Amino acid sequence: MQNVINTVKGTALGVAEYLTPVLKDSKFKETGVLTPEEFVKAGDHLVHHCPTWQWSTGDESKIKPYLPKNKQFLLTRNVPCYKRCKQLEYTEQEKIVQPEDGEGGWVDTHPSNDNLTDGSGTAEMSNDEKSDSDEAEDMQNNLGNAMTDLVLGDDDDDGEAAVMEDSDLENEEDEVAEVKPASDREHVARKTSDSVGEIIQTRTYDLNITYDKYYQTPRLWVSGHDENRHPLSVDQMYEDVSQDHAKRTVTMESHPHIPGPPMASVHPCRHAEVMKFFIQTVTEGGRELGVHMYLIIFLKFVQAVIPTIEYDYTQNFTM
Repeated sequence: MQNVINTVKGTALGVAEYLTPVLKDSKFKETGVLTPEEFVKAGDHLVHHCPTWQWSTGDESKIKPYLPKNKQFLLTRNVPCYKRCKQLEYTEQEKIVQPEDGEGGWVDTHPSNDNLTDGSGTAEMSNDEKSDSDEAEDMQNNLGNAMTDLVLGDDDDDGEAAVMEDSDLENEEDEVAEVKPASDREHVARKTSDSVGEIIQTRTYDLNITYDKYYQTPRLWVSGHDENRHPLSVDQMYEDVSQDHAKRTVTMESHPHIPGPPMASVHPCRHAEVMKFFIQTVTEGGRELGVHMYLIIFLKFVQAVIPTIEYDYTQNFTM
């Protein structure tokens, strides 16, 4: 029944997107949405700092005129997925980060990898470094609160797009994101499960980020393969989606740039709301968040939906 509802919604939203005019004036700071030009700017920043991502054109017949022909959507391939979501509760390699309000949480898939030095798990920090660490922890907690909206919020699609007003964007220096080598991404190996002595076959995913003209935000698409490069079934892909989001936040829909069967997509109806919350949080801390950082932050909060697909190689960023 839910699939039928999603299909009807997808068709209706497709018509609505066709009728929605292209956003011309920036409303990034006020509402968390993007113009096509801002999407391209954020995409260029992601590609520059994270070379595992690249621009793609897609099918020539599906080119959107409001985006550059050679920058229709972003693509990264062979992203590893070593375990299923149901295994998270049985391993100590993940932890649930709970916001102070107790209303929900998000998954930190790499808690043991943070702030480690070569050969040591601890290191002395100066006062300045401790201050930076505290600020990073505060921002991480705030991001956790924003992710709670994705976990607990409904998927109500009612309402029309807001009227956009002019707004000048602040220019900022590019922050350098930490990137893991592409060779680590393409290497697919078998892993042993210490708890049960099983051989776990590594799945891989191809990820796309498109621009949704109706919601005026990025949209994430995923397509999975097993260890033999055979396409995963719909049910198999849902094994790699948080159960709070499967068939609700993540649905199977037609890709706007690639022909073929439906692909799994993280629905963008709450993306702008979450981004607006994060922009306000950073602003209240006396800082400014540039639009070029949009996709780096976007990849972080969407990972709450697909926590075992290890695509997020922008682990550290400075506001």
